[in-house]
Amino acid sequence: MIDEGFPTVLGVLVVLTLLAAPANAAETAAPEHAVERPALATPGNAAEAQAILGAKLLVCNTCHGDNGVPRSAATPIIWGLQENYLLKQLHDFQSGGRDNEVMLWMATALTDAELGSAAAYFSKKKWPAQSAAASSASPPAVVAVCQACHQQNLTGGLPAPRLAGQRYEYLVDAMRRYAEGERTNNPEMMNMMKALSPAEREAMARYISGL
Repeated sequence: MIDEGFPTVLGVLVVLTLLAAPANAAETAAPEHAVERPALATPGNAAEAQAILGAKLLVCNTCHGDNGVPRSAATPIIWGLQENYLLKQLHDFQSGGRDNEVMLWMATALTDAELGSAAAYFSKKKWPAQSAAASSASPPAVVAVCQACHQQNLTGGLPAPRLAGQRYEYLVDAMRRYAEGERTNNPEMMNMMKALSPAEREAMARYISGL
């Protein structure tokens, strides 16, 4: 469990970080990326290391919400997503394999060990309850193909993350980015989305977000 009782100095640093960070974590391309140097604890000081990690994870709430519900509709829910998926995305953001100014800044603020801790922390959170409109009784035909990786009812598993109940705005934009080659960190998703029309992707996103 993350210790939220970190020192006052770290608390001030977090506030300054929040004020300096962009307000929206939607995936965006930018001409220049701000790479962060991770804050490190004194060697052997486990309490300080825990406090620093806790401060960094609080920054995630700026976009992803302190109750698991993102502040922007274009920002994905990360609470309860599969740990292996979260870790891969953090590595992809850190390496530039996935392009997002805010997440590059955040991922490079974490050490390699902290990347794993962050993924484990959010994966153990409960998927937030939402009041979403119910999906239609007849899902788009291509949704059946998605179940091969995203599992029955699209609740996710080891091969792929949960999609059911994810934000519509995020889903439809992520599908578009795969289709148009803006997001390249999953070749299979790129090929699948390229084979669909914008209308088909929109129908899928609408259905999945209502699950």
